[in-house]
Amino acid sequence: MPAKPLPELIDFARRNSPFYAELYRDLPARVERLSELPLIEQTAFWAANSWPDNRLLTGPLLDGGVYKTGGTTGVPKFSPWTRTEHADSVTAFGAGLVQAGLKPGHRVANLFWAGELYGGFLYIENALHHAPVDNVRLPVGAAPDAYVAGLITDFGVDVLAGEPMKLSSVAEHLVKHGQVAERIELLLFGGDLLFADLRPILSRAFPNAAVASIGYASVDAGLVGAPVPGDDVRVHEAFPNRTVVELVDDVSGAPITEPGVPGRVVVTNLFRTLMPILRYPTGDRAEWVDAAGGRFRLVGRSVEGARVGTVAMPTEEVRAVLLAHDPDRHISGMQMVQRRWDGKDGLILRLGYTEEPPAELAGRLVEAVYRARPLYPDDVAAGVIHDLLVEWVPRSELVTNPRTGKLQQVVDERPPA
Repeated sequence: MPAKPLPELIDFARRNSPFYAELYRDLPARVERLSELPLIEQTAFWAANSWPDNRLLTGPLLDGGVYKTGGTTGVPKFSPWTRTEHADSVTAFGAGLVQAGLKPGHRVANLFWAGELYGGFLYIENALHHAPVDNVRLPVGAAPDAYVAGLITDFGVDVLAGEPMKLSSVAEHLVKHGQVAERIELLLFGGDLLFADLRPILSRAFPNAAVASIGYASVDAGLVGAPVPGDDVRVHEAFPNRTVVELVDDVSGAPITEPGVPGRVVVTNLFRTLMPILRYPTGDRAEWVDAAGGRFRLVGRSVEGARVGTVAMPTEEVRAVLLAHDPDRHISGMQMVQRRWDGKDGLILRLGYTEEPPAELAGRLVEAVYRARPLYPDDVAAGVIHDLLVEWVPRSELVTNPRTGKLQQVVDERPPA
């Protein structure tokens, strides 16, 4: 499906979608540049995309499919695609799989979640079907780890594709049973970032496997970025003639062009017309590697992190501190749990392990976080918040979304105000 010229796409959206007509009512009759458009405000966008009485779509849904988000950060959202839009998207995404390391003849076990309109499994299955190299598709889904381990041996699986937490779960099963899957050549992860704390368990179970992003897409934003070959699995690039990726300042919304400066990821899709995606914030943060070439490095979710009292605790910054002070790699997963007791807020660092950590490690980790975030112990001393606590749990007991298997980075267990 050919991309629409930007002015034509904008004009089509505002003429046929009541939502975009309202959003763009004060703009000039012809808009040439994305910078002239306001950023999408997600609450209003999804309120207009209600079922029934939809005010976002540009026409009736007559021939296509509907995906639904996992709902990890809010109310699940429905995203319709026409037949041609979907075919174009999975074709482009399938081509990106070769950049990720897919080779002719690879046998690929698809471990992504399926059902209840969730798009991960079906989207990847279609992308593999449309990939430009021959491959054998094994549509496993969210099967038990023991089944996956057996399939690797019995069917000669070369590639595992799935959520990071599912891949690490299979790895943990193998390690606990004294097994090593040497024949796995490639681990393709998607749906979430692959955090450094999962690398050790993956390396133990799959010693010969390269690790790569399967690509960057989402149910709501659609196609965003293709994987870029290399050691940095967070680097992606916009799909030429299909997506435009912008990075904007978190506060001002001003465009970022300088490499290494993080900002919000904003995407425009040039071929989706039923549900236009024009300057849509994906919820992720990234920094430019090569702005002119459309290459960017994902650095985390824009909405993730805990706040305890006045102290902000960004997920990735806290994770980096913990891993730097865990030389023996006992940590194999992290989430922050917000609780309230005795009239004050507190934060628990829930850390997953595969092998029991030494008793003194928790104290060292808390001290390291305090040095990195000195406002935290200051507020503790002032009696505003509780001391930071560490809770060790088996990696399998970290809280994940029951539908998608994604790790919940922040779990808020505080009672309603």
